[in-house]
Amino acid sequence: MKTGDSGIKRILKAFIYSYDGFKESFKTEAAFRQELLLCAVLFVAVFFVPCSIIEKLFLISTLFIVLLMELANTAIEAVVDRVSDERHYLSKKAKDVGSLLVLVAFIYLFIVWGTVLYGVFAAL
Repeated sequence: MKTGDSGIKRILKAFIYSYDGFKESFKTEAAFRQELLLCAVLFVAVFFVPCSIIEKLFLISTLFIVLLMELANTAIEAVVDRVSDERHYLSKKAKDVGSLLVLVAFIYLFIVWGTVLYGVFAAL
């Protein structure tokens, strides 16, 4: 599916494809919408947490990681479903690992947020 575009035209098309991916994910994936809402709320909350700029950056980075892993999981599921709708061990494995990506991202989020918030409240 290479278009042969280069330079600014290629970059602009890449943004359009990314926007299309966002719209499709938002429209069809309830988990993505829920995680996007959670991340928006936590993003605002970061600015009320009395911690260093580096700690704020860590908190925000966990939000992006959750969204990235959800999008990767969605992509994996779409490819598996596109290839075949029959049940197969490798299809299940791919989807389960995709789900695990999201879980690991959430565990990382909880560890980082818990550690930073513990440090903030322990200092009070």
